[in-house]
Amino acid sequence: MIWYPYEQMKTMKTPYKIIDANGVYLYTENQKLIDSVSSWWSVIHGYKHPELNQAIISQAEKFSHVMLGGLTHEPVQKLSEKLQEFLPGDLDYSFFSDSGSVAVEVALKMALQYYMNRGEEQRTTILALEHAYHGDTFKTMEAGDDEDYHFVLKAYGPSKYVIHIPTETEALEQVFEKYHDCLNCFIVEPLLQGAGGMRMYDVSFLKRARELCDKYDVLLIFDEVATGFGRTGHRFVADLVLPDILVLGKALTGGYIGHAVTVARKKVFEGFYDSNPQHALMHGPTFMGNALACSVALKSIELFEKGAYMDRIRRIEEITRREMEGFSDERIKEVRIMGGCVCVEVKDAGTLKGYQQYAYERGVFSRPFLKYLYAMVPYVITEDELVKVLHTMKEWFAL
Repeated sequence: MIWYPYEQMKTMKTPYKIIDANGVYLYTENQKLIDSVSSWWSVIHGYKHPELNQAIISQAEKFSHVMLGGLTHEPVQKLSEKLQEFLPGDLDYSFFSDSGSVAVEVALKMALQYYMNRGEEQRTTILALEHAYHGDTFKTMEAGDDEDYHFVLKAYGPSKYVIHIPTETEALEQVFEKYHDCLNCFIVEPLLQGAGGMRMYDVSFLKRARELCDKYDVLLIFDEVATGFGRTGHRFVADLVLPDILVLGKALTGGYIGHAVTVARKKVFEGFYDSNPQHALMHGPTFMGNALACSVALKSIELFEKGAYMDRIRRIEEITRREMEGFSDERIKEVRIMGGCVCVEVKDAGTLKGYQQYAYERGVFSRPFLKYLYAMVPYVITEDELVKVLHTMKEWFAL
């Protein structure tokens, strides 16, 4: 029996069974659906892309996987080199893993050990945002701030190792002034908080965070698992404000295979580069640097670059703003748009009950959660397809 994610198995409705997928479409036995959420925001090039398919086939004909413990291979070397060229600043040191959550775990472990290696054993505290979501493994849950996902941690009581603040500059300044001596990192989903409710905030907050992290020698971590590769309307938010550690996943492989990377700046890497074996980063996911994943990631980045994807994302935002302009309803709290994301937050979660089936019957796959009806479409979507997604969202409120 399959144990499905985020579901009460006793009461869940039967999931839609997909038998094929192509472009922006998912196919069931009796319906053709525009995937408006890109399979949890990862399938940026659409399904069954011939070049991505071929990248995997070509690599599989050689080998699919070898461990990075004592071995290496060309795809992981090329991907590391490409990321060094592709990412801003001196984000040059790539530690690979098999999922975004694990990659964030690596980042948090990296930040803690960075100071332990320096003998600063008092720096055990993480600073994070209210409504944060960084994954479902235990340390990422602790850094997160969303009881709808992480209520199980109530068994442990409030964490003494994490401080959460709102995205307000005054709160940011106050917490640094009070706690800077014990902080090892400040971790954020930059500009767009995904699973916490598609919350959006201004880059000025991040710029001030960079200043304070520099002043007090605290590592700044950007969790761009969801926001990377253009979702905010920027290639990476790291292009605007340079973090010390950057975490990427989801769209890294075009949504084809689970893979992620924790990328460190030179000063972080040098905090581990030592003749003392105890200063090494003792972490090693079995499938880190998987050859299939690295091969498809290389091709995905190539498609992103040569396909003028930032222009596509700007066009998606333009169409979304045009179609959603003036849209309101007494049941709606707010409509938010940023880059390749649109979110309709309602006042009562009951307002969205039944929407998924409504959208399904109209040829759109959607997955609203809590009080949030949103779309994060594949970047290859056409204007007509995007308009259909947006009109379906609006028409629900006309019932």
